[in-house]
Amino acid sequence: MQRRAFLALIAAGGATIGLEACSSPASVGPPVTAVAAPSPAVTATPTATPSPTPTPTSTPTPTPAFPLPQLAKVPIPGGVMTDLPGEANLLAWTVDDGSNSEVIRLYAEFAKATGTRLTFFLNGTYPGWSDHADLLKPLVQSGQIQLGNHTWSHADLTSLSDVEAIEELQRNHDFIVDTFGVDPRPFYRPPFGYRDHHTDALAASIGYTTPVLWYGSLSDSGLITEQQVVDFATQWFLPAHIVIGHLNYLPVTNVFPQLHRLIIDRGLTTVTLNDVFTH
Repeated sequence: MQRRAFLALIAAGGATIGLEACSSPASVGPPVTAVAAPSPAVTATPTATPSPTPTPTSTPTPTPAFPLPQLAKVPIPGGVMTDLPGEANLLAWTVDDGSNSEVIRLYAEFAKATGTRLTFFLNGTYPGWSDHADLLKPLVQSGQIQLGNHTWSHADLTSLSDVEAIEELQRNHDFIVDTFGVDPRPFYRPPFGYRDHHTDALAASIGYTTPVLWYGSLSDSGLITEQQVVDFATQWFLPAHIVIGHLNYLPVTNVFPQLHRLIIDRGLTTVTLNDVFTH
């Protein structure tokens, strides 16, 4: 596919005080030489009624609502996908693997807080996907996070037998459907980018007709520094790019504000593959 095929946010009750007063009137007797002095009036000491303790009103924090990109979808082109078609300022930020459960959680929370649209190419073998399924499901069901197939155990498809290659994709497919209730077809990402016409045909035989590679990387499949992540994002967060990141190490999660600002400053709109393509 051509690289520029798609250059396009938290009563108190009033205190009621009951005042009670009583007085004793003077006693009056028959006429005598001396007149009895009147008894002094006795006023009771008021008793204050305690003020009720205010009941705090809990106001839940609403989940921010972010508008869907208004795009005219296009058919999925044939062959390997490396970038987006058109002239709009669209960025497909895609993220792979999931070996670090905390990174999965932080990415999901980042997406929820900012509205960033992401495509996760996951390996179901990693427990973080099940650990954070409840956090991810609403984002997946709304389409803000799209799930793609990255094989069950991050296996090099070109090194496997036909049966083994199909099993890697099918087992991961079943996990995604059973856990998140969505069908990830037709998009899959071959681990390491290793593919050929034969593995493409095997994947297509179970509905995975579109291998998705990338045009730019955060280069964080291994451990790099936070500054390196920012530098790679600065290099590759550009219109029509499909950029690959990874859910394996924490540095990227510490620079989410910088990456989000970069996207805003460049006027980019993050999209999932499903936002762009009909299928």
